[in-house]
Amino acid sequence: MKQNNKRHILMRYGLVVGIMLLFSVIIVWDLFKTTTVQAAEWNKKADDVLTETTPIEPERGKLLADNGSVLAANLQYYVLRIDWFTDGIKTDTLMKDIGPLCDSLAVFDNSMTAAQWKQKLLQDRKRILDAANKPAPGKKARKNRAYKLFPYMLTHSEYERVRHFPFLCRAKNKNGFYYEKHNRRIKPYGDMAARSIGNVGQNAESSSIHGHSGLEMALDSLLYGKPGKARNIQLTNGIVRAESVPAVKGYDITTTINVQLQDIVETELNDMCLETGAEWGTCVLMEVATGEIKAISNLERSKTTGEYVEGVNHAVLGYEPGSVVKTISMMVALEDGIISNIEEPIATGSSWTYAGGNPITDSHGGATRTPRQIIETSSNIGMAKIIVKKYGDNPPAFRKRLEEMGFFEPFHSGIAGENVPWFQNAEIKNGGRVTLSRQAFGYGSRIPPLCTLAMYNAIANDGKYVRPHLFKKLSREGEPDSIIPVTYIRKQVCSPENARKLRIMLHDVVWGSHGTARHWVQDDKVEIAGKTGTAFDVTGGKYSGKKRLAFCGFFPYDKPKYSCIVLMLGADRGAGASSGMVMKNIARKMYAAGLLGAAPDYAEGNKDAKPYPTLFASMNGYTMNNIKRGLHIEDPHSFARPKPVKQGVPNVIGLSAREAIRVLEDAGLNVNLTGSGMVTGQSLPAGSNYARGQRISLRLRNS
Repeated sequence: MKQNNKRHILMRYGLVVGIMLLFSVIIVWDLFKTTTVQAAEWNKKADDVLTETTPIEPERGKLLADNGSVLAANLQYYVLRIDWFTDGIKTDTLMKDIGPLCDSLAVFDNSMTAAQWKQKLLQDRKRILDAANKPAPGKKARKNRAYKLFPYMLTHSEYERVRHFPFLCRAKNKNGFYYEKHNRRIKPYGDMAARSIGNVGQNAESSSIHGHSGLEMALDSLLYGKPGKARNIQLTNGIVRAESVPAVKGYDITTTINVQLQDIVETELNDMCLETGAEWGTCVLMEVATGEIKAISNLERSKTTGEYVEGVNHAVLGYEPGSVVKTISMMVALEDGIISNIEEPIATGSSWTYAGGNPITDSHGGATRTPRQIIETSSNIGMAKIIVKKYGDNPPAFRKRLEEMGFFEPFHSGIAGENVPWFQNAEIKNGGRVTLSRQAFGYGSRIPPLCTLAMYNAIANDGKYVRPHLFKKLSREGEPDSIIPVTYIRKQVCSPENARKLRIMLHDVVWGSHGTARHWVQDDKVEIAGKTGTAFDVTGGKYSGKKRLAFCGFFPYDKPKYSCIVLMLGADRGAGASSGMVMKNIARKMYAAGLLGAAPDYAEGNKDAKPYPTLFASMNGYTMNNIKRGLHIEDPHSFARPKPVKQGVPNVIGLSAREAIRVLEDAGLNVNLTGSGMVTGQSLPAGSNYARGQRISLRLRNS
């Protein structure tokens, strides 16, 4: 029996030793194979790991206004989390700090009281720990190590404040507190010029952040910078990643946008859209001498809220221009010598049939009109007769003449999605004569408003056809790299003499006894010249009943400093009373702000005048009396600055709409506006508790 047991034991030991020897042989063989037979292959794999590079995303450059203030920039935001499974978290320490922590959290985010914060944190912690220790039947245990402290991201300054709160200020291994860092593209001025500034994001082709629209897309190659490279380095205790080629930060780009002018343009366009019920409106304000676009706004009525928000950039899309194109046709006529004397009568009448087409009519026609009167009264017949006089035998030559003048050249203005003008084929065999006669006064073509504005700007600029542009300087780390000079599409698109004649005609449109804009655009502070234009909108390939209403011009008339175009769709009144009024109101506000030369002196002139009966300012009695005497204003309304509140809903009564929106959005509230002017009422009382994301309604009035 003993010998049998001994034999079995020896057999077992032999089996174990044999298995161990077999494994040893396999290990030795694999070692030999790896170090000798397959050495080259493994060395190559090691080299691949150590030479592998990964891209380093560059910091995206900032977009700046013309005075250097930030329009768009990258900011770091933080998502704050707590890992409740951290071994160093002691229950007694947590319970000791939970009271002071929740007091601090309630001050930081007053959507909950300190007691509510305490209840939430403790309940959430218990739920997370219980879910891991006692999973639901049929469910796998899971440790939630990413508990979010706040449901929103915090700025760097907010993060710095929170991380010094009780308990959270302890070492990471004792509180489980950590953060995730995110870069976000921020526009400090909110919706101001938002469409022109554009947006950024990832696309299907790349995980890198690139521009999707507006300046962000048009200037993406400059803003993006140059990616760097990082590679693996073998150290004694492992492999680390180290920068081999540093990333190059993108350029900071100074745009031509003037924040003060942008605010004026957006406000006036928005007010007129509200007043007239327009579907959308666009406005571009440009500096005559340089072609710098100082303000650009594109507003569309939201289908959900009915409010006007930044929408499609209509300023660079092609539309049938209507009568604003007559000025450009007249420029061609003057330059080609079709007319020279702008006072010489031309037979017009009230109806004219040409080349078998439908009759061209003028609603208030006369037997004759001079070229001045043709523009003043916006005569379709007169303009068509002038153009077909030379180009009727060769209609395509009219487009070719415009091409020679540079009308179809792209501007490369910096605005993404920029279109060039399009003219319908005008071959004689395809009814080209009829097409030509319509193109002369604004149909049979699609012209972006910016292209029309550039031509009017040339008229104001003595014929110098300057290139519209939206950026002026490139910088890195605050140091200028490139200055974008003023450039010209044509040094002279027309002679200075012909530009002077055209300015006279455009002045008549506003100031003449029969001018189409005389009732609405005349102003005793700023002398404006320009042209109205109306065209029916095309829907589904057919003309609809909706009209596009345009006004394009410049001011001040004697020494033009700014040119401007306004285009609106579906306003409930004519071009002068809608788009023309927008330009007039913009010019008046610029004059009042001293932006058209010397600041206005309201004490001069008529002492009984009451030009501005409302004062929007912080006033004590002494200051109020001084201003009343200096401006000769009787019984003005004033809005005192709001008294600050220590916590809760901010007090914004007495602020402008833009100031109020900034204060309330900084506090995490969503804002609705009713009326215009200064804030006179708010739906959430100042100092009351609120939740981030809650909506507040403001009432505004002008007096």
